[in-house]
Amino acid sequence: MKMKLLQLFITASIPVLKTLLITALGSYLATERVNILGEDTRKHLNSVAFFVFNPALVGSSLAETITYDSMIKLWFMPVNILLTFVVGSIFGWILNLLTRTPPHLRGLIMGFCAAGNLGNLLLIIIPAVCKEKGSPFGAADVCYTSGMAYASLSMAISAVYLWSYVYNIMRIASKRNTLDQDTIQSLERSSITNQIMAPPGKLKNRVMKVVKKLNLETIFSPSIVAAIIGFVIGVVPPVRKVFIDDGAPLRVINDTVSLLGGGAIPTVTLIIGGNLLKGLRGSGIQTSLVIGVIIVRYVALPLTGILIVKGAMKFGLVHSDPLYLFVLLLQFSLPPAVNIATITQLFGAGEKECSVIMLWTYVLASVALTFWSAFFMWLVV
Repeated sequence: MKMKLLQLFITASIPVLKTLLITALGSYLATERVNILGEDTRKHLNSVAFFVFNPALVGSSLAETITYDSMIKLWFMPVNILLTFVVGSIFGWILNLLTRTPPHLRGLIMGFCAAGNLGNLLLIIIPAVCKEKGSPFGAADVCYTSGMAYASLSMAISAVYLWSYVYNIMRIASKRNTLDQDTIQSLERSSITNQIMAPPGKLKNRVMKVVKKLNLETIFSPSIVAAIIGFVIGVVPPVRKVFIDDGAPLRVINDTVSLLGGGAIPTVTLIIGGNLLKGLRGSGIQTSLVIGVIIVRYVALPLTGILIVKGAMKFGLVHSDPLYLFVLLLQFSLPPAVNIATITQLFGAGEKECSVIMLWTYVLASVALTFWSAFFMWLVV
């Protein structure tokens, strides 16, 4: 049954408003007059979220909601998320070419275009949509259970892609920030020439140097390690009986981790609000870059997502659960991942530019995300 468009907009707007209210509180707490979330406080709190809250949320959510049977059923979701990153990266690369992005910001722009908020926002949006009166996804309790499984898997998979792919793009970009533009361009031209002219032996040495530079500690971040542990606990029945099932002897461990994970979403959202103050002060960033990221995230990616998900449905790659299809589509229309700000603060490169882009993408998210959520509901129901 097709719901009225106005009712769909109301249902879709509630989760976005919740996020905006917490973000506004973070901005207020970070003002000079209040100064509860000052810059140093945000950095320390950011480290706590990175090492404790986010891994706890990823691990506990997966352990509780993912099973072997659900993994078989949801096999297309990791592919779908990978496509959001790949397509977003391509759009980001094109945007860098069109706007002649400064070299030290190229990785940041590609990160914004590639990585959406596939964890925190879905964990807020999906339960809110399920519990909202007039939800098109059936009984609230059934919708909630399935929705949390979808959102948890989305969060875990996106964490793997974010901290292995986007993290390293931005890490490399932060190092290039110390070089002047002429030197960078010279190195790029030299690199291209060497790649064309180098014999197989030199090419092999170059590949080995790149492999050695990839620090496993940066690839296997706390969230990724937690995701692996969560998968093992959830998917392996004997391990699940020890930690998750009713009467499990070590259930207290999972309950404790879950309690810690509950602090991730409000903490990270408050940090976003504090960081957005920098965006209000401006940074001298090109207006075309901000507009370009907005167009990629809220126009190009959602339209591409519709084509991909519709194509997957046509070829029988996904089951016809409306909530599942809704989540797959929503993964293409979310604002940038909040952990991009975390990564930026860790490296200390492009923080002001990051804040400006975060400010405008999250301000416009209230409109864009509500529109796309309502449209996707109409599309799948």
